[in-house]
Amino acid sequence: MKRRSSHAEHDTRERWLIAYADFVTVLLCFFIVMYSLSSIDAQKFSELARALQNVMGGGGNIVIETPLSAVGPDTFEPFTRNSSVEGRDLVSDSIELAIIEKQIQELIEDYGLEAEVATVTEERGLVISVQDTVLFVSGSADLTPRAKEMMDKIGLILLQTPNYIRIEGHTDNLPIHTSRFPSNWELSVGRSTSVIKYLIARHNFPPERLAAAGYGEYRPKAPNDNASNRQLNRRVDFVVLSSKYGASEPAVYEP
Repeated sequence: MKRRSSHAEHDTRERWLIAYADFVTVLLCFFIVMYSLSSIDAQKFSELARALQNVMGGGGNIVIETPLSAVGPDTFEPFTRNSSVEGRDLVSDSIELAIIEKQIQELIEDYGLEAEVATVTEERGLVISVQDTVLFVSGSADLTPRAKEMMDKIGLILLQTPNYIRIEGHTDNLPIHTSRFPSNWELSVGRSTSVIKYLIARHNFPPERLAAAGYGEYRPKAPNDNASNRQLNRRVDFVVLSSKYGASEPAVYEP
């Protein structure tokens, strides 16, 4: 009995090693991912995939796809009609959205648009929020020449992901009543569709990957009680939907 009791006590004392090993494994995965995001290229992404799979024992539970290549007209292959996010693993999806956000942040810094463009990761995906002054003249849904230059850069980044992208137009609560836009509803939808039409015409975006939404004044980011807050509310949001939320999009008929 004494020998059996001693053996059981020995097993209990060493049980913490299992939890410690699990913690070290998770910590290693975290630092590998953080290192890869600091400088993204194809070689490092391949190393990341192999490292994570080795850490997890070589199993098939983690699948990391080829990373986004450097942004440029000749350095990527756009997703096609048959590209799909179905079955993608959450780790792979999160890493790809993080890469896109990093590239957008670099673009914001290059253009000095920190005050007009912001990114945020939400449960539904990555949201790139662009104030209307960057894209349009007041009360208009026509992209300015500066906006088209900006859209070319954003387009090349977004074209590399197979995720669904929703373009959402927003306005403040000041009423508008013109022959083209009888209300803020029409203005917000007009702006989102202008962006979509440009992406399709200029960058050959597959239309089935895009959706336009107009919320008018009814999804404000801040109270419409002063000029600064109203400026925040006049925006176009580029929402790169996570694969989880993209799965709820209407299916595309494939003959």
